[in-house]
Amino acid sequence: MKAIVLAAGQGTRMGPLTRNTPKVMLPIANKPLLYHVIKSAQDAGIRDFVLVVGYGEQIIKEYFKDGSPMGVRIEYVRQEKQLGTADAVGSVEGMIDERFLVLNGDIIVTSDHLKKLIGCRSDVVLTARHVDNPSDYGVLEVRETKVLRIIEKPANPPTNLANAGIYVFPLSIFDAIHKTPLSVRKEYEITDSLQMLIDGGKDVCFLELSDKWMDIGKPWELLEANEYFLSNLQPSIKGEVEPFATLKGGVSVGNGTIIRNGAYIVGPVIIGNDCDIGPNCYIRPGTSIGDNVRIGNAVEIKGSIIMKSTHIGHLSYVGDSIIGERCNFGAGLLLDRTIQ
Repeated sequence: MKAIVLAAGQGTRMGPLTRNTPKVMLPIANKPLLYHVIKSAQDAGIRDFVLVVGYGEQIIKEYFKDGSPMGVRIEYVRQEKQLGTADAVGSVEGMIDERFLVLNGDIIVTSDHLKKLIGCRSDVVLTARHVDNPSDYGVLEVRETKVLRIIEKPANPPTNLANAGIYVFPLSIFDAIHKTPLSVRKEYEITDSLQMLIDGGKDVCFLELSDKWMDIGKPWELLEANEYFLSNLQPSIKGEVEPFATLKGGVSVGNGTIIRNGAYIVGPVIIGNDCDIGPNCYIRPGTSIGDNVRIGNAVEIKGSIIMKSTHIGHLSYVGDSIIGERCNFGAGLLLDRTIQ
């Protein structure tokens, strides 16, 4: 079975972070968001992927190449215009010859759930989750495990089961996509195509999520995902740690990095390659520091993502923040819950 990963969007709600980088390539625990999506499917047994790309496609291709660095096979198809999820799925027609998995490139789901999903034998299987505010979602009307209708943002939702945007489709979805009209949002919606399959008598079932699920749409959700992926980080020291630095718990230090005397680092914390950390800094749990980062004297960092090639000057504090690539901050800076 192949997995189709929708990764063509920019991610405008991420503000300045996606000005030069597609959302799916923003780092979580020093790996792109898209890496974690592919890894989850890989751990579920998927080896063949098609990435639907658009904005920033070269950045994606340069990182993942043909998939061999991850031990998978990756093909690419370009979605020329952002015309909706049905248009994105339809762009892979001709590259698929059997049932296939569809994932959004900004949704984190466990491999255990994906194993259950691809093991279902219904014509179509989709993932659903219980939500407190169903009127904000596409809501499922169901009978036992069968899906009867998908209703977008209903005023009076029949259930609190929301469509989570993860599917297993048969080849007949492409015929439905060809017949799908533009929605009121001027997009071709995959839920409209799916409703055609339901109305045409296809066996459409849902599998309820009982595992971790994250839809990464806003910057603070990157921090939540970062904390989640760091939670099981194992200590790994590949760089140099000077004798009077202290590392406690799950701290990972990359090649060519130096942790200077007086640094106090409490894991889980991941630090990339070729960084210069300290002296006398305090790095608190839930922090990711990318490659080629300089953290100056007496800096404190808490629960933050610091992207590659950034410099934070001495006597600064960064807390619960996301700092983009190639930023340069002078001394005495105070950043709390900030996106830069």
